[in-house]
Amino acid sequence: MSGPNTNYDPVEVSALDPEAIESNVTDALAAITAAKGLDELKAARIAHAGEKSPLALANREIGALPPSAKAEAGKRVGQARGQVNKALASRQAELEAERDERILVEEAMDLTVRPDRRPFGHRHPLTLTAERMADVMVGMGWEIAEGPGVEAEWFNFDALNFDKDHPARQMQDTFFVDPADAGIVLRTHTSPGQARSLLERGAPLYVAVPGKTFRTDELDATHTPVFHQMEGLAIDEGLTMAHLKGTLDRLASALFGDGLKTRLRPAYFPFTEPSAEMDFQCFVCRGEDPDCRTCGGTGWIEWGGCGMVNHNVLRACGVDPERYQGFAFGMGIERSLMFRNHLADMREIIEGDVRFNAQFGMEI
Repeated sequence: MSGPNTNYDPVEVSALDPEAIESNVTDALAAITAAKGLDELKAARIAHAGEKSPLALANREIGALPPSAKAEAGKRVGQARGQVNKALASRQAELEAERDERILVEEAMDLTVRPDRRPFGHRHPLTLTAERMADVMVGMGWEIAEGPGVEAEWFNFDALNFDKDHPARQMQDTFFVDPADAGIVLRTHTSPGQARSLLERGAPLYVAVPGKTFRTDELDATHTPVFHQMEGLAIDEGLTMAHLKGTLDRLASALFGDGLKTRLRPAYFPFTEPSAEMDFQCFVCRGEDPDCRTCGGTGWIEWGGCGMVNHNVLRACGVDPERYQGFAFGMGIERSLMFRNHLADMREIIEGDVRFNAQFGMEI
């Protein structure tokens, strides 16, 4: 921006020169008239009426003029910008009308025409993903278990080594069933399946527990108050973190393709010790594209939590931790579906639009 100029000469401020302003208006009107669609018009608006357009920059120069010159320059620039904005509004209305007419023709439907056949139904992709994950676990010799969505607080928290004052137990994270002091909650994870399976079946034990879970999250592109997980629990003699990683490597390969590298990052969960977050190598760029939208250029994708079952959990379920060891993991099914099929918005999964389901085809 120019500094104060007491000896104002319009020719010296090139951005405010009448010929320059007229040329800018001419260029703007030509670009607006040449726009064949709303996207092209948007580009013309940014170029000729945006904050960095020539007319906007000229308008900023007015502040550096002496008071005697501001009125004339302001009027000249204001009229030019008004002319451009008027042309933009007029062309916007024309293009929107053309678009609406085109939509009426292209998307017209004759509701009186009898369809040739009934459309095929499509199973929900969440169901398909959960079954695919369960099939992988069954193929490794595991069993599939189920648990209730309305769960006793003891199974959801106490048996899993959550302290009484753990933040996850508060009302802002957990749905409590009335009355709130009854000790009944909507399960916040599928991990209660660990305690139920151990109490019902004992050790040794290899079970996967897919199911629906509930948390007081706001619905947005990456969160939903109702979502799905698959819990895995293995209890036997001599199990180590190596068995855990090998199991998750096999599951990741089955879902996202062979040859993916995985890694474990230290983490904390009350029901496992040691605990880790499982990452797998980006299956899109394989860690070679710094601009990859899938992994954010890191080369790694966070999948879920895992670890060796805490001895307190084993004791709470009547299992001798001196004899048996085990590992557990919990993977989000929505998250797996989004990564596997490159979905950007979790809301698409739950809106119930049959066109969304149709793109995944039909599987038996």
